Amino acid sequence: MAGRERQVVALGGGGFLMEPDNPALDLYVLRQARTPRPTVSFLATASGDSDSFLAKFYTAFSRHECRPSHHPFFQRTPALRDYLLRQDVIYVGGGNTRSMLAVWRDWDLPGLLREAWEAGAVLAGVSAGAICWFDHGVTDSHAGRLAVLECLAFLPGSCCPHYDGDRERRPAYHQFLLNGAVPPGVALDDGAAVHVVDGGVHRVVASRPGARGYRVCVRDGAIREEPLEAECLTSGGTGAPGSAADRSRD
Repeated sequence: MAGRERQVVALGGGGFLMEPDNPALDLYVLRQARTPRPTVSFLATASGDSDSFLAKFYTAFSRHECRPSHHPFFQRTPALRDYLLRQDVIYVGGGNTRSMLAVWRDWDLPGLLREAWEAGAVLAGVSAGAICWFDHGVTDSHAGRLAVLECLAFLPGSCCPHYDGDRERRPAYHQFLLNGAVPPGVALDDGAAVHVVDGGVHRVVASRPGARGYRVCVRDGAIREEPLEAECLTSGGTGAPGSAADRSRD
């Protein structure tokens, strides 16, 4: 895809942090960038700029055709706007979403992220880096319980990651919906990602067979799940032979 389409690729689980030997989802993210050798910034704020997360990022992305970097918030922080507007992909890692958003808001980062996004940068991320773009997300930022978190509202609705990877996620998301604590939204299995373009679901892709996404809402007082057909990617970040992803270049 090119131009100024506003793109988000939200991973319910997977990518280099969870599937270091399967780069399919990460390569899919890179393929959506506006240049063939994109600049890629990793924001590891949710993990407190974890050294291990940063090492995993550079180990993974140094193997791909891109220019990786990261932007710290727990050391001396460089000028944000100049840096972010040079990025083709902004990839957000997992961790404590509430703490991440608090740091971002203190640095006035949300407005800069929106500016970069509207200028053509692809926003992506896993877990905390997936839910942060929506109105609301289901988070484990609080010890011992899942909770609803108000997020950046770049995308409408709610998001629940790890839908099949954490046995508490599905029932908690359902209860939040039934209580009216969150609006309808999307749920993503580990290994599944939703690609949103200009606010609408463009595609759901998966790094493993069986991983899916779902539209989830309340209808007539009961939970309704609508499975979203997922295209299983090869390790090159493209769909299986003959799939829509394989037939068309994004």
